[in-house]
Amino acid sequence: MSRYDSTRLAASTALNIALDGALAAAAVVLSFCLSNPAQPWPIPAGLPLGGAIAIWLIGVPFGLARLHWRFISLKDLAVIAAAGVVTALMLVLLMVGTGLPLPSPAFPVILALVLVVLLTAPKLIYRLQRQRTEAPEASQTAILVGSGDEAELFLAAHAKAAAPYRVTGLMALSGKHIGRRIHGLDIIGAADNAGAALAKLSQKPDLLIVAAPSLTGQILADLLQAAEQLDIRVLRAPSLTRLAPASQQVELQPIVIEDLLNRQQVQLDRAGLERLIAGKRVMVTGAGGSIGGELARQLAGYAPAELTLLDSSEFAVWQIDVEVAELAPAISKRIVVADVRDVNRIQAVMQECRPELIFHAAALKHVPIVEANRLEGLRTNALGTQTVADAANAAGARLMVLISTDKAVNPSSVMGASKRLAEMYCQAQDVEARHRRSTMRCVTVRFGNVLGSTGSVVPLFRRQLALGGPLTVTHPDMQRYFMTVREAVGLILEASKVGIGEEAIPDGGIFVLDMGEPVKIVDLARQMIRLAGLHPDKDVEIRFTGLRPGEKLFEELFHGNERPAPTTHAGLLMAAPRLVDMQAVSAAFSALRQAAMAGDEASAMELLHRLVPEFYPSSTLAVSRAAE
Repeated sequence: MSRYDSTRLAASTALNIALDGALAAAAVVLSFCLSNPAQPWPIPAGLPLGGAIAIWLIGVPFGLARLHWRFISLKDLAVIAAAGVVTALMLVLLMVGTGLPLPSPAFPVILALVLVVLLTAPKLIYRLQRQRTEAPEASQTAILVGSGDEAELFLAAHAKAAAPYRVTGLMALSGKHIGRRIHGLDIIGAADNAGAALAKLSQKPDLLIVAAPSLTGQILADLLQAAEQLDIRVLRAPSLTRLAPASQQVELQPIVIEDLLNRQQVQLDRAGLERLIAGKRVMVTGAGGSIGGELARQLAGYAPAELTLLDSSEFAVWQIDVEVAELAPAISKRIVVADVRDVNRIQAVMQECRPELIFHAAALKHVPIVEANRLEGLRTNALGTQTVADAANAAGARLMVLISTDKAVNPSSVMGASKRLAEMYCQAQDVEARHRRSTMRCVTVRFGNVLGSTGSVVPLFRRQLALGGPLTVTHPDMQRYFMTVREAVGLILEASKVGIGEEAIPDGGIFVLDMGEPVKIVDLARQMIRLAGLHPDKDVEIRFTGLRPGEKLFEELFHGNERPAPTTHAGLLMAAPRLVDMQAVSAAFSALRQAAMAGDEASAMELLHRLVPEFYPSSTLAVSRAAE
């Protein structure tokens, strides 16, 4: 602390002591006057000085001299009031002990009340006056959406911040709070009926500020729709940890698209997952990707004996290593840079790590890029899966979980067809394990798009919005299934627990995550523009670019021959298997590997079409076949 700061602190403390002493002395005089108007002056005359000395003595343990009037809080006022009561009690006991008469029987109560009022009122008035004079003229009005601790903390932080908006009312999360008041503000309605609540207002607000982290999904979507009809922007308040009492800034944040599509979280069987994972050696391939990274984060929470993070990208696997180290510093980790296409390397890694559980998320998944690099897609997605499965089986693994995709159903792309091949190999492997009851079990989990994953449409739209548009959509009818990465990975773990258990599931059955209803990509684009406070087709253009190679207008979760069946586990469906004999699959994969290693794309695509008859090769192969 500098000499200047020390001097200021000493001067402030001295001023507090002097003012509290003067107020205590005045309280003694006023209490005598109120207790006995016929004899208003204290007897003896030096008693007011005694009041000043008493508050000085009491003020030391209560810290009154160190209070900053500008930032007086309710807790501080309660401390001051307690100090006033103790001071009154001390003076009364002094008078009784020395034989001095009390001016009236009510004097102790009057003295305590007067001391509390005189000690607290000036500080409170000063605080309110400073707020009024320092606060800039608010150019906007806002309604705060939320109730309870979140709203209380936001309003307290907002009172200290120089915000360009003034909160004029509250909207609760449920109707039971309507009509109440918080911080002098009326609760005008409930978030689940926002349209009606806003329609009752004589003057519409400029902002709706969502202060409830739990407000997501359909209720939030309805709130946004009601606000959009009245041209009201909706923003989200910072998290509770960023609303610290000392904060001088309350930075509002845009609503993110994940909040709108986030569905009610499925309750996971944590005890069952702990039995599956805790104390086991676990490996995640593709750990640097969106799914692999979230798998690593969630697996770390179940205390595996060792967590091996494998990826071909050094930077990607370093990033997730840092995150896991922060989340679970106590667990043992192994970082492996390896390519699932490298048979010798994967075999060596498996023999060294001896994983008991493998979550295989490594894949090439960008449809147009795989279409331009077909053999690489086959080497990674199909042959890489075979390499990982065979090496894990040879190393004594108990379970391998394949992360598949809805693009494997009636595929129109090499990416989708290569993932269907991966499914077929793992299905055949699982049937072998069930019959022999000695080798590794394989569980396949199929689902649609993950919000915000690397290379997906949401990060693309965010980048395009940051550049001012346009947002590019391939086709106005394009639609996809979406799920948050956290929900998807939680259900993957749940499917893993079910698949390795004793519960009866079909041989080679594929778990399919319940993705809900598909979403039109153009609707997603419009919603993201609105969330940015802009107007679609007015402030930001939406441009249609045409279907890219391998793309379909819509994806499917089940093939026509895969009869979907519910399971007893929320969020999980089961696709009846389309099985291929392990010997036949292995022979076909050997031929495919030879063609891929020789760089013979035409032969590889012929094999792919034969193995996955519902896949139709691209125009190049079609033309060559027509020429024959």
